[in-house]
Amino acid sequence: MGDRQYGIDPVRLADYAKEIKQVVDQGVEVAIVIGGGNIFRGVAGASNGMDRVQGDHMGMLATVINGLALQSACEDAGIPTRLQTAIQINEVAEPFIRRKAMRHLEKGRVVIFGGGTGNPYFTTDSAAVLRAIEIEADVILKGTRVDGIYTADPEKDSTATKFDFISFEDVLRKGLKVMDTTAFTLSQENELPIIVFDMNTPGNLVKLIKGESIGTKVQL
Repeated sequence: MGDRQYGIDPVRLADYAKEIKQVVDQGVEVAIVIGGGNIFRGVAGASNGMDRVQGDHMGMLATVINGLALQSACEDAGIPTRLQTAIQINEVAEPFIRRKAMRHLEKGRVVIFGGGTGNPYFTTDSAAVLRAIEIEADVILKGTRVDGIYTADPEKDSTATKFDFISFEDVLRKGLKVMDTTAFTLSQENELPIIVFDMNTPGNLVKLIKGESIGTKVQL
């Protein structure tokens, strides 16, 4: 959304594309799972009386819209990009096929996964972990508005302190919010580390890829 109340901010999209290009130029294979909360949230729709399954399907379509927008921004930045979706919309995107996705990555293309998991009641966090496991990713980079995991919400509690490293067990024991429980447990079971970082600070993504201590790393 950028500074808007809803919808898509082309300036923010261009900024993200620039960050992604810096990483791609390092020879790193990049896959992206994108949410749709700037357009529609299924949970919010359900709380207003809408059928939850219908709401979640609308949310999935919102992620496809965002995926198309990000694909366009990436291609404007000179990054070859493919959009794959968990729900079939053949006129605008490829269906998700694991081997095809991995082949795109091998060829240096960025792959955007839209449509979540294709199932209601599962968040884009779950989609991110699922796709990461399927494509044999090395790490999940969760971009947020804050620069890592804190003892409390730093936007609400000025005394909150940041973790540089934390174990999966400690996150669960302390009740910290990193991802929804389904996604987090799936990541833990598959020994897939998660790095939570501020996605809105220019240069953070490439610094992280280069091994600098950015954000908070969750590992076994």
